[in-house]
Amino acid sequence: MFDIFALVNHTGAVKDPKKSPHLFHIPVMGTGFSIDTPLKVAKYGISSVVSLVDDVLIEQMRQFHCKRLGLPYVAIPDSNEDARANRITAYLELLGEVVCGQVKALQSSPFEPGSEITRYFEMLPDAPLKRSYQNMLTVSNPAAKTKLQNALRSQAVPGSIDVNIMTKLDRDIYYGGKKLPPESADAMAALRGYARSNLQSSIVFSAGINRRLYSYLAKFDDFLPDHHGMLRKRIVLKVSDFRSAIVQGRYLAKRGLWVSEFRIESGLNCGGHAFPTEGHLLGPILDEFRRQRTELINDHHEVYNRALAAIGRPQIQAPHQVRVTVQGGIGTADENSFLLGHLQVDGTGWGTPFLLVPEVTNVDDVHLGKLSSADKNDVYLSDRSPLGVPFWILRNCGSEEFHQERIDTGKPGSMCPKGYLAADTEFNDVPICRASRLYQLRKLRQLSGTIQSAEQLNTMREKVLVKSCICHDVGGGVALKLGIDPKASPAVCSGPNIAHFSKVASLDEMVSHIYGRLSILNNSDRPHMFINELTIYVDYLRREAQKTSEELADKTVKCFKEFKRNLVTGIDYYRTLAQQFSEEQRERFLSELDTLFSELEDVLPASSTVVPA
Repeated sequence: MFDIFALVNHTGAVKDPKKSPHLFHIPVMGTGFSIDTPLKVAKYGISSVVSLVDDVLIEQMRQFHCKRLGLPYVAIPDSNEDARANRITAYLELLGEVVCGQVKALQSSPFEPGSEITRYFEMLPDAPLKRSYQNMLTVSNPAAKTKLQNALRSQAVPGSIDVNIMTKLDRDIYYGGKKLPPESADAMAALRGYARSNLQSSIVFSAGINRRLYSYLAKFDDFLPDHHGMLRKRIVLKVSDFRSAIVQGRYLAKRGLWVSEFRIESGLNCGGHAFPTEGHLLGPILDEFRRQRTELINDHHEVYNRALAAIGRPQIQAPHQVRVTVQGGIGTADENSFLLGHLQVDGTGWGTPFLLVPEVTNVDDVHLGKLSSADKNDVYLSDRSPLGVPFWILRNCGSEEFHQERIDTGKPGSMCPKGYLAADTEFNDVPICRASRLYQLRKLRQLSGTIQSAEQLNTMREKVLVKSCICHDVGGGVALKLGIDPKASPAVCSGPNIAHFSKVASLDEMVSHIYGRLSILNNSDRPHMFINELTIYVDYLRREAQKTSEELADKTVKCFKEFKRNLVTGIDYYRTLAQQFSEEQRERFLSELDTLFSELEDVLPASSTVVPA
């Protein structure tokens, strides 16, 4: 069996002995759902990710937790010279300080039912550390038992407090109508805030390459190897395919920067913003990483060492560890084990199901009820995001309802209180957000004066009004739950996987579900995660086809056909992969593949030169 706990991994790189003892992490969710998740799970060895988008919310959270814990709080106002970066640094260091105290208290707690240290070890997966704990429980000699307990205490290490920057959210900052230097931009300031903090953890970059941001990384020593060849802060790239990993990893390696983890996320079977591939499915992508991981690491290591030599840093003889993890739509312990074993990933990410764990994420009671009763029709892939990227959202969440109410009352658009997604310069040199009232009213006036056809005007009007506030509203759940903003209208960006979960669970129950000790699915008939993703891709292709005129350009037809060809290649791969499943699971899996292949043929017949509208 694949040994995921070996001290040396299959690439030859030495593993970090202090890494999380768990096989999963909790990804970033919106700006607020996981903003203080480390305070709730890190002491149990579970790693999680905090969004650095909303520094206003981050400052509010620092104030809230300082007051809750009786710690001194000094506000960092907008007038502060480097307010955004300083707010982020202060909050992250607060998280680190509190978690450190939690871990010390946990390590000193007694090994007895209900204690924190007992909870820590009971939640662990079946692995050497868990078995050492179970062995301790069988020892009757007091002195021997105490010796074993003391050894276990030192191994109760915390999970990592990781952070996320969505690279597309790098708004330039203007003052007096003039653009400030690049270092003032949102993503640049967020990076600076993390880099200056005393955390030893990882920064996760999502949404593709940002060259100026990646180049800025090299200005901070924590991302470069010290004289022992160690990295104080690690770089994680969220990617949707192997090529992206090669390109982005090489770009960073040329600057003396090492990618410690490639976090592969399903292009469509995820939560929040979705970045669909050109029909490349998760299974084949993971298999490509499995087959070519060593080649990828060696290539980057060679480029990395040349860059280190060029900047006068000692070269690294053996590559740093490179983890490959996966997230997006995982729902069962069998899927989790298959990914870890057969496809040889180092860990998995579980996001959407944790929205139903109140002690872990921030969802107010009203939306917790809506999520627990949601079916597959209640979460949809929308055009809501001003970024022009598909966005998963709960259909009846407060943001959706308030959005429609503003349209119905003739006051469309958001007042844009934060403007993190302001990027449109059609009406002004200073960018504004397409979800803002200012933009939408201007755009509607422009359209009414230039478009004569009522049908065309209505179509264009819908395209303008569909854009909704994302950057502020995705923090509404925590603002409402903690009383920071009692009038908040949360945008709940759960993925489609929520349809298979309805139980409001404890942390212990969700962890036990992940490791197969119990099941909290609401329906044992749930299709395999690979089938779910393929279904979403076929539906996505169908919707894209319906958006397109029957008079397609040759290039567009070619793109659709390439998309379909990649899906067919994925289906062929899954037919072979199904041989790894049990007989009962294999029969159903292959039957569902055949059904989806037929649906794909209906969307784009092999002989078709156009996609049917």
